Amino acid sequence: MKQELLDKYSIAVPRYTSYPPANFFTDSFAVNDYRTAIEESNTQQPQHISFYIHIPFCYKMCHYCGCNAMLLENKTVVASYMDALKREIEMVLPLLDHSRKISQIHYGGGSPTSQPVAMLKEINKMLLEGFETIDRPEIAIECHPGYLDEAYWNDLIDAGFNRISLGIQDFNEDVLKASNRKPSRMPVSEIVSLLKSKGVAVNMDFIYGLPLQTAESFADTIRQAIEIHPDRLVTFSYAHVPWVNPAMMNLEKIGLPTPQDKNKIYETAKHLLNESGYKTVGLDHFVQPDDELYIAQKTKALHRNFQGYCTRRTTGQVYAFGVTGISQLTAAYSQNTKDLKTYIEQVNKGELPVLKGYRLNNDEQITREVITSLMCNYEIVWTDLASLLNVSVEEIKNALNYNENNLKAFAEDGIIEFNANYIKILPDATPFVRNIAASLDKLMMNTDKRFSKVG
Repeated sequence: MKQELLDKYSIAVPRYTSYPPANFFTDSFAVNDYRTAIEESNTQQPQHISFYIHIPFCYKMCHYCGCNAMLLENKTVVASYMDALKREIEMVLPLLDHSRKISQIHYGGGSPTSQPVAMLKEINKMLLEGFETIDRPEIAIECHPGYLDEAYWNDLIDAGFNRISLGIQDFNEDVLKASNRKPSRMPVSEIVSLLKSKGVAVNMDFIYGLPLQTAESFADTIRQAIEIHPDRLVTFSYAHVPWVNPAMMNLEKIGLPTPQDKNKIYETAKHLLNESGYKTVGLDHFVQPDDELYIAQKTKALHRNFQGYCTRRTTGQVYAFGVTGISQLTAAYSQNTKDLKTYIEQVNKGELPVLKGYRLNNDEQITREVITSLMCNYEIVWTDLASLLNVSVEEIKNALNYNENNLKAFAEDGIIEFNANYIKILPDATPFVRNIAASLDKLMMNTDKRFSKVG
C-alpha cells in the first residue's frame, strides 16, 4: 500500500467486533427487554450457547488497557463481587432451554487469573452441569503470566480449561515498563511446554503500537514467539482512546509510533509469521495450517462473536455475566452496569444488572451478517448471503448503504474488486476492511459517535 493510501484511510471508524458497535447501545433497553430477548433466543440461530465471564480485577493497571478493570485491593469487595457473579448466573440459567448445547465458555477481564482457581472451577461446574456440550467445546481463559507459578497453571488444566491465552504483549521489558505491565513470572517457553504436554491449546497475545516499539524491536519479539511455537498468535492493534481510559495519556507522553511506523511494525511481524509457516486469519490472528480457523477461512466459513474468531461449528449466542459484560443475542445486545457497587447491589436484590442495550431491527440483522462476512472472510458473495438469510439480494442491498460510486472509489485505489455478484478485498488491502464495512453501514451516514482510527 502506498503511503498516501495509508494516510487517506487512517480515519476513525468502528472496529466492528459487534454490529451495531457498543456505543450505539441505549439506556431505553431495560431488564424486561433483556429477559424477553433471552427467552426469544432459545428458538433463534445460532442455537449453541456461549458463556462469557467478566472478572475485572488486576494486580496492576496497564496503561494501554481499554477494558473495564480495577485494582485488586479490597478482598471483601472482591468476595462480594464473586458471590454476586454466581447469583447472576443462577438468575439467567433457568431462562435458557437446557436442551441447547454449550459451545464456548470464555473468561476475560481484567485478569481472571487474579482469582483462585477453585473459584473458576466452581463457576465452570455451575455452567456445565445443566447442559450438554458440543464435541470439542472451547473452555478458554485469558491469563496474565506475570503472577502465576507452575502450580497455578496445573490447577487451570485440572479446572477444565482447554485453551489458554497468554497476555505477553511484548517480550521487550522496556516496552512493558513504559506500559506499566509486569513481565512473565515463569519463562514463557516453560509455560507453553507445560500446557501443551497436557493437551491444552495455547494462544499468545501481543499488542503493537505501544511506546518504544519499532519494527526491529517487535520483530525480535515475534521471533521469540515463533521459537516457542504457540498454536495461535494474535497481534492486537493498540487503540488509543484516552476518553475511555485516561491512563493512556501516559503512553502519549512517552510517544506513540506514527501510523506509518505502526503499519511497518505489523507488516514486518506478518511477514515473519507467514515465512515461518503461520497462516493469517482475519485482521490479527496467525494460526497453524491445520487450525480449524484457517480451514474455515479457506472455505469462506470463518465467523466471529464477542469471544473472537470462531467457526460456524463453535459459534453461539453469547450470554455474559459480570460487571460491564455484553450479551450478544440474535436480535438484541444487553450490557451490564459498569459500576461494581451498583452491580453487586442490583444482583443481591434479585435484579438483572442491565445498564443499556440494543434491539436489532431486520435491516440491522442483515447488515450484521454482511459486515461479519466482510470482516472474517474479506468477501461478500451476495447470492450466498441471500441463501443464508433466506432473503433476496435486493433486500440485502436495500438494508445497506450500498453505493456503487463509493465502491468504485475503493476499487480505483486498489482496495477492492467488485461487480454485481460480489465484493472482494484485495490481498494487500486487508488492513482497510473496516473502511469498506463502514461505507456499507447506514448507521455511519450521520453519526457523532467516536471511534479509533484505522491503522
